[in-house]
Amino acid sequence: MRQVLGGFGLLAGATYPFRVLAVFRRTPHLWRYVAIPILVNLVVGILLYAGLLFFGWETVESLILRLSNWLDSLIINLPTWLSFLKFTIVGLGFLLHFLLVVVLLLLTGFVFVQFGVLIGAPWYGQLSEQLEKLRFGELQIIEVNIVQEISRVLLFEVKKLVLAVGVGIGLLLVSLMPGIGTIIASVGGISLAALIVCLDFLDAPLERRRLSFREKLSLVFKSLPGSASFSLVCLGLVSIPLLNLLTIPLCVASGTLFFCDRISPKLALPPSPINSSHS
Repeated sequence: MRQVLGGFGLLAGATYPFRVLAVFRRTPHLWRYVAIPILVNLVVGILLYAGLLFFGWETVESLILRLSNWLDSLIINLPTWLSFLKFTIVGLGFLLHFLLVVVLLLLTGFVFVQFGVLIGAPWYGQLSEQLEKLRFGELQIIEVNIVQEISRVLLFEVKKLVLAVGVGIGLLLVSLMPGIGTIIASVGGISLAALIVCLDFLDAPLERRRLSFREKLSLVFKSLPGSASFSLVCLGLVSIPLLNLLTIPLCVASGTLFFCDRISPKLALPPSPINSSHS
């Protein structure tokens, strides 16, 4: 009954970015792993928002102008007996305008996450390790040499890029369909961004176990619908300008908690002293 009321994990997944605040309150020493990444995010965020929002807003305004012209032509060409539909068309115009602005903010926040997580990885890794020790009492990690470590990080980023570009091209083609194509592409783009963000915020504990990209992706889907609500809430938090300077560390930490509670039980090998580094 509890599982049904919780939407089979849908509601629970959305709460993790907020649950971690209680963990920080009980263990204030964790804040030291957050302070430096926030300063790094401040510098990266100013540069990205100054560039992407400026050029992105010009693109959105251009799309909105073309959209307005297309909607005006629809209204003008409506026969008299269908004139009542003009209000529906105007409403569609406002909806598409809103979606374009939302997509711009989400896209900027998404790019910010990619840079922020990558640059802050050393501190976020330590934060994730501390949280896993708090949850399990031990830290499971499979050691690799520095060359393997770097190659895995690069491959992970390349495979995310291939996934994003591959799906993105399909969504771009769909967006060429007048009206409904823009809505489908917008929803698809948000879903794709949420998936990539989910992989980013869950990666620290998954990477310590040296899972392949396909295995990581599989675990995200096996954790649905909790992973969907978790990723959408995180995507929303990191898409709010200025606030995302603080929420990226929060989402990294909540990703580790989500892993410990909802993904770790699905793994074939639970934490064991054999492959673990104890605190």
